[in-house]
Amino acid sequence: MTSWSHPPPSKAMRLPPPPPPPPPPPEEERGERLVELHASFRELFTFFCAHTTMHGPIRLVCSSQNRLKTASWGLLFLGALGALYWQFGLLFEQYWRYPVLMTVSVHSEQKLFPSVTLCDMNPHRPSLVRNHLQALDKFAQENIRALYKFNFSRSGDSPLAEDPGPGPVFPLDRTVRLQRLSLPGGQDKVGFRLCNSTGGDCFSRAYASGVTALREWYRYHYVDILALRPAAPEDARRSPGGRFVFSCRYDGQDCQARHFRTFHHPTYGSCYTFNSSWVAQRPGVTHGISLVLRAEQQDHLPLLSTEAGVRAMVHKHDHTPFLEHHGFSIRPGTETTIGIREDEVHRLGSPYSRCTDGVEGLDVPLLYKASYTMQACLVSCFQQLMVETCSCGYYFLPLPAGAEYCSSARHPAWGHCFFRLYRDLETHRLPCASRCPRPCRESSYKLSAGTSRWPSSKSEDWILAVLGERARQSPRSPSPRSNVAKVNIFYQELNYRTVDETPVYSVPQLLSAMGSLWSLWFGSSVLSVLELLELLLDATALALLLGRRRLCRARVSQPGAGIGVPHQARG
Repeated sequence: MTSWSHPPPSKAMRLPPPPPPPPPPPEEERGERLVELHASFRELFTFFCAHTTMHGPIRLVCSSQNRLKTASWGLLFLGALGALYWQFGLLFEQYWRYPVLMTVSVHSEQKLFPSVTLCDMNPHRPSLVRNHLQALDKFAQENIRALYKFNFSRSGDSPLAEDPGPGPVFPLDRTVRLQRLSLPGGQDKVGFRLCNSTGGDCFSRAYASGVTALREWYRYHYVDILALRPAAPEDARRSPGGRFVFSCRYDGQDCQARHFRTFHHPTYGSCYTFNSSWVAQRPGVTHGISLVLRAEQQDHLPLLSTEAGVRAMVHKHDHTPFLEHHGFSIRPGTETTIGIREDEVHRLGSPYSRCTDGVEGLDVPLLYKASYTMQACLVSCFQQLMVETCSCGYYFLPLPAGAEYCSSARHPAWGHCFFRLYRDLETHRLPCASRCPRPCRESSYKLSAGTSRWPSSKSEDWILAVLGERARQSPRSPSPRSNVAKVNIFYQELNYRTVDETPVYSVPQLLSAMGSLWSLWFGSSVLSVLELLELLLDATALALLLGRRRLCRARVSQPGAGIGVPHQARG
C-alpha cells in the first residue's frame, strides 16, 4: 500500500513568524496620554498664553522674538494681576465689615393709637411708713439748718411735714448727713458720704447744686424707708380716673374704665395708662385723645419731687413706660397739643448688626412682664448685678426671684455698694451695654408740642366753676389755674416712615463687583477664571509627574541597580 506524504516545504515557501506584540508603554507615558499633559512648563505656559481668553498673555507669545517686549508685557501682566488682587483684598475687607445702608420708605395706612401714660407728679405718703417719712422730714430740716443756717418758721409755713405722731419711728441712719465736701483741686461741693460696714472704705456723692444734692440725699433715705414695706408695693388704684382725670374723650367718644389701668410710681405718684385698642382712622386733633387733668401743686413729698404739673409719655402698648428716661412734663394752667409721627426701624441682625427679636438667647432675665426693650434690659441687668454684688435690690426696680430690697436695718452700708455700682454704670464700666442688644424691630414716636394758656382769662371763671376748683380755693392757695391742665394727643398724619437696613454687599453684589474688577484689568469672564484654575491644576500635575520621573531616574542610576545575579550552572 503506497503511502503519500507531503514533501517538506521549501525555504522559499516558509511563512515568517508573526512579529511579537509591542511592549506596553510605561505607566508614565500612559498617564500623559490620558490627561494630555505637556512635556514642560514652558510648553504649558506657551499653550495657555496662546489660547486663553484673557487679554495680555497672548502678547507674551507673540513677542517671544523680542526680549524687551516680552519683559515689558510680563511686567504689565504681573502688575495688572497684583493690582487686581489688591483691589480684591480691599473689597473683601469691606465686605467682612458687613456695612449696611439705611433705606427710608414712607407708608400710609391706619395705625393703632399708642399708649399714653400720665402721672400727677404728686407722690403720696404710704400709710405704713407715714411716721417714718415725717421723721425723715425733721431730719432734713436739721441738715438744711446746719448747712445753710436757715431757720424754718414754726407758724405752719414750713414746707416739710409736721412732727411724727405716735407709733414706731424708723431709726434713720444719721451718719449719712448732708455736708460740704472738699474735693481735690480746691472744689467745694455739697453732698454726702457713705462708708462700708467696717468704715475703711468711704464713697462721696458730691453735687455742684445744693438742690440736687438735697434731693439725692432725701431719695437715699426715702428708699431706705420704703424698703421696710412688704415686697409688693402699695398700689394706687382708685376709681376710674379718680381725682386726677376730670374728663377723657377719644375721637369724639368718652373714655371708659376699661380703656386704662392705674399704678403708683414712687417718684411721679399716681399714674394712668390709656391702653385701648383704638385705631386712628384720620389724622388731626379732633380725632385724637383729649384729657382735662388735675395738676395739684400741693406735693406730699416736696423734697422728692420739686416739679408741678403732669408727667407724660407716649409708648407702644406692650412696652413698659420709663418716665424718668423718656417722659416729658406738661405745665399746669396750659393746654398742650402734642402731634405724633411714628418711625419704624428694621435691623438685619447678625452678622450685619447685633439685635434680638425677643428675650430668647439673652443672658439677662427680663424683670418686666412686657415686650423686650433695650431700656428694660439695662434696668434688669443693673438690678441683677445689684443683687449679686450687694445681696439686695434697689427699691425703685423690680426684684429677681428670691431677692429682697435693700434697707439699712437688714443690709448695713447698702448705699455704699449701690452708689459705687451706679458710678460704674454712669461711666459705662458695667457689662450691661454689651449684654443688652437693640431690638431688631423697633418703633419710636416723634413728638411736636405747642402750648397756650388754658383756661383763658375770659373763660377762667366759667371753666373752673364747672370743674369745681373755685369751691376748693382757699385764701392762701395759689390761682386755681395752676391746678388744672388740658392735653390733646393726636396723629399729625397717618403716613409713617420705615427705616430698613440693607447690606451694602450681598453675595450677588460681591460677585458683581469682583467681575467688574476682573473685566477692568483683564477684559475676561468667569470662564477665564476657570482657565486659570485649569492652568494651576495642570502645573501641579506636571510638577508631580516630573518629580516622579526624577525619582525613578535617581533609583536607576544608583550603583548595582538593575544588575542580575547569574544562576549556578547545573552539574
